[in-house]
Amino acid sequence: MPSKDLPRDVGGFIRDLRRNAQISLRQLAEQAGVSNPYLSQVERGLRKPSAEVLQQLASALRVSTPVMYLRAGLLEEKEGYGVLTAIAADSDLTIAQKQSLSQIYETFRRENARHAEAEAESAKQAEAASEAAAQAARAADAAAAAAGRAASGPSTQAPTGWPGDEEATPTPAAKTAKPVVKKTAKKAVKKAAPRAAEEEN
Repeated sequence: MPSKDLPRDVGGFIRDLRRNAQISLRQLAEQAGVSNPYLSQVERGLRKPSAEVLQQLASALRVSTPVMYLRAGLLEEKEGYGVLTAIAADSDLTIAQKQSLSQIYETFRRENARHAEAEAESAKQAEAASEAAAQAARAADAAAAAAGRAASGPSTQAPTGWPGDEEATPTPAAKTAKPVVKKTAKKAVKKAAPRAAEEEN
């Protein structure tokens, strides 16, 4: 009896594929590059084939290598490999139909994977372009603000224009106030002169 730690029915799976393809044990052994006794032991569950031998058998039987690996317990039934296993195990399908379905299924999966990668790359490029546009907008705002400050010029206070401040440029209000101050000073001097004379007397 086969040992419990041997692959799960991979030998019977290979035997069924070989018989459905109407290939003799010797022919399959030659195509797969293994000996006839070795292949016989594999089909009876007495030998555990390596991954390389399984790949060679899959190529000779024209089935998907992942399907062979699944039946040997080298892969978990995920990422669609369970579908390939179901196709290969369906007794209502011929070998040619199984091969066609497996190839179509794997082609679809590869195509979808390429589309997903392309969409991810497009999204990444769009995000980079959006970030670049945002940076350009911030730079334009900063340049506009700097141009506005340069156009307004430095902020200065108007000079007072008081008498004696020769360097200061008098403002219109200061120009108007200067004659008034002079007239007021003259009047004050005229009034003060008689008073000063009286006090001296």
